[in-house]
Amino acid sequence: MTSTVPDSTHQVSEGAAIDAAAAVEESATVPIPLLEPAGGVPPVLDDPQDLTRATERLAAGTGPVAFDAERASGYRYSQRAYLVQIRRAGAGTLLIDPIALPDLSGVQDAVGDTEWVLHAASQDLPCLAELGLRPKTLFDTELAGRLLGYERVGLGAMVERVLGFGLEKGHSAADWSTRPLPEPWLRYAALDVELLVELRDQLESELVAQNKMAFARQEFGAIAAAPPREPRAEPWRRTSGIHRARSRRQLAAVRSMWQARDRVARARDIAPGRVLPDSAIMDAVLKVPEDAAALTRLPIFSGQRMRRSATTWMDALRAAAEMPENQLPSTAGPGGDGLPPQNRWAERDPVAAARLARVRAALNAIAEDQGMPVENLLEPALARRVTWAPPATRDTETVTAALTTGGARPWQVELTAAAVAAALVDPPASTAAAPGATGGETAGGGAGGTGSGTAGSGTGAAAGGGSARARTRRTGGRPPSGGEPAAS
Repeated sequence: MTSTVPDSTHQVSEGAAIDAAAAVEESATVPIPLLEPAGGVPPVLDDPQDLTRATERLAAGTGPVAFDAERASGYRYSQRAYLVQIRRAGAGTLLIDPIALPDLSGVQDAVGDTEWVLHAASQDLPCLAELGLRPKTLFDTELAGRLLGYERVGLGAMVERVLGFGLEKGHSAADWSTRPLPEPWLRYAALDVELLVELRDQLESELVAQNKMAFARQEFGAIAAAPPREPRAEPWRRTSGIHRARSRRQLAAVRSMWQARDRVARARDIAPGRVLPDSAIMDAVLKVPEDAAALTRLPIFSGQRMRRSATTWMDALRAAAEMPENQLPSTAGPGGDGLPPQNRWAERDPVAAARLARVRAALNAIAEDQGMPVENLLEPALARRVTWAPPATRDTETVTAALTTGGARPWQVELTAAAVAAALVDPPASTAAAPGATGGETAGGGAGGTGSGTAGSGTGAAAGGGSARARTRRTGGRPPSGGEPAAS
């Protein structure tokens, strides 16, 4: 198949990329389909000697290095990488099988301190670290898109808008633990790094033009320096439908079944939902079957495979039923940051609820002016903490210290500290405003939002963030397009 891009060592010229982007933006023409990697689909490296030769080419290459990894989320228990893709000018594209080659420290040595380019970096960095791969510096194209106010920050959408090429994304949810990997999947994987460096270069130009390059560098540095994520406290509480469990005893049953499922899933390296769906856990907890026979009459448990494991689930239910009262889980959930649920603020502390409304409004105004999602401007959890328990002296200097201690980057503090400090000052009781709608969120996530993360996490802001004014400015007055998940 004929490639739609230059040869394997190509760099799409700045002028060509701008022309392609302008063609897509102004005339709404169909993007050029990117059907085949330049140079064809490279072979998968699974031999140490082949890897050594490839790393020599990588070391001899020039410029930033594009990285990507494919996992088997939804199929396997682990979040390990099942394919690693690397591309660098002068070296071409490498596809590496990390199951056959679990130590990629030689690749790390080959790239040295060279900048990595990733899309949604925080999604891939943990599994790459397991292989001995850790960036010194990086450029996250997804996060750059958020800071620039792009409404669609998936890789395909950004490549199409910025470079004018259409990426095929049909295998993003495939089971990458499959061996051998089908050739169409390998083509898809190679294309994911084909234009990452070119995309990076164009986004850097836009960041410079919007005076946001310093913002981006601080955010990228925070991602690269972030320690491994701490395990979630009481992860069983994320079971879908758990709100239907009203008593501590029922919560104990959810926990017991969740833990039993987790042990089975871990031992078999199968995604927990494929062992037993959450809906089946909740059904068993609420129906309270007396024995295995009664359990297997429930939906899902009635299948032949589930009947064979009925004893496992009944043992879990009985363990919860016999648990001493003082060992039952609390209905209040884990301690977390000690803050009440946001929809209870007005009830618990109306003054704090009104304060949150003011902080949220102030942050939304700044985010609109900057043309970025508000949750990238300041981490929602940090905004809530400072709002619920503000410093005794509510001036800019004190709030600056509080935000810095809470992990805000210097650019975030510089933009928000004064406004947050002013919003934290409570008016006299006789003139205090009503708290307003504090239980929900603004369209962009809000200061107290519950979005998927922050700028520092890379998997953070909602894709549809940003203000209406900023959206109009970025789309040249045309209606904005729909959001899309930020997955590579």
